[in-house]
Amino acid sequence: MLPRTMDRLEAQLVAARGRSGVGRHGLLDRYRDLVEDWTGLLEACRRPLPLVVWANPLRADLAHRLARAAGLGGELDECLPALLRARGYVVEQVAWYPSAYRVWGLEKPGHTLEHYLGLMHVQEEISLLPALLLGALPGERVLDLCAAPGGKSACIAVGMNDAGTLVANDVRPTRLRALRSNCERLGVTSVVITSIDGTRYPLRAGPFDRILLDVPCSCEGNLRVTPGAGGGRMGAAVVSGRSGLQATLLGRAWKLLAPGGTLVYATCTFAPEENEVVLDYTLGEDASILPFSVPGLRHDAGVAEWEGKRLRHDCRNLARYWPHLNDTGGFTVALIRKRS
Repeated sequence: MLPRTMDRLEAQLVAARGRSGVGRHGLLDRYRDLVEDWTGLLEACRRPLPLVVWANPLRADLAHRLARAAGLGGELDECLPALLRARGYVVEQVAWYPSAYRVWGLEKPGHTLEHYLGLMHVQEEISLLPALLLGALPGERVLDLCAAPGGKSACIAVGMNDAGTLVANDVRPTRLRALRSNCERLGVTSVVITSIDGTRYPLRAGPFDRILLDVPCSCEGNLRVTPGAGGGRMGAAVVSGRSGLQATLLGRAWKLLAPGGTLVYATCTFAPEENEVVLDYTLGEDASILPFSVPGLRHDAGVAEWEGKRLRHDCRNLARYWPHLNDTGGFTVALIRKRS
C-alpha cells in the first residue's frame, strides 16, 4: 500500500484522466518519453522533501559570536552546521551549493535562534539554482519580476554581498510581506520592493543588467510539497492560459534587459507549453539560450520539438530537474543572454 502522500497524488492525477485524456497517471503520463526512470520519478514523489537551509554571510560576525559562546569555532560555513549539530540535528552539506545544508530532525526551523537572528534561511534546495545561475555581481542593477515570497530575491542580494540594487516586484502586495520580513531578518538593505503588474512594468525603470523571471505556473514540480499539485485542477485550458501570461511576462522582461544582459527563466513545472514553447514563441534573434551545467546537480535536456511542433534549436539547452534526479522538488530553468 502506498503512503498517504502518494495515495493523494495518484487520486488527483487519475481524477484528471477523464478531463484531460492523458492516461492513467494524469498529466504526468504525458512526460513518460521525457523521463528515463519513470519508476524512480514516482518513487521520489512518495518521499517528503529534505529540509534545506543556507548560511547567511551578512550575519557572519553574529554567527562567530554564537559559535564561540557555545565553545565552537571556524568560518561561517562551519559555524552554522556546528551549531545545529550541537543540538543533535543531522546536517549534510549540499554538494552543489557550498553554503547550503540538508538538516534532519529539525521540525520547526523557524523557531530556532539561528533562524530568528538571520543566520540561516530555509529554502527548497532546487529553488537555490536561479540565483546561482543569474550570477549577479556587486554594484549591478537586478530585477526579480515575480519575486514573492522572496527566497530567490534574498539569495540574489546575499550573492551580491548586498551591494547594488535589486528590485523585487510582485503584482500581489500581500505576498510581499514575507519578502520584507525576510530582508529585515537577514540584514539585506539593497532590495527595493515594488508591487506592479509585471506585464506592464515601466520600461523607464530599466535597463537591468540581470533579470530573474520565475513565472507563475501550474506547479507540477511541487508534488512532493503539495500532493496533487498540477493534478486534478489542471487541464489543457489552464496550461494554455498560463503560457499566455508567461509569454507576456517574458516579452516585458526582455525589453527591460540591457544589451548583453542575462535573464534566467524558471518554472516549477515540467510542461513544455510553459517552458520551451514560451521561449520559442517569445524570444527573437537577439536571444541565445545558453548551455550550462552545475557540478553535483543532474538534469535532463530540454526539447526542440513537442507534440509535432518544431521549436528553436537552442531550447535543448534548457534544463529540466525531475525530483528523482537530485532528491529535490521539480524545476525547469533556462539561462538566456541578450546580444549586445
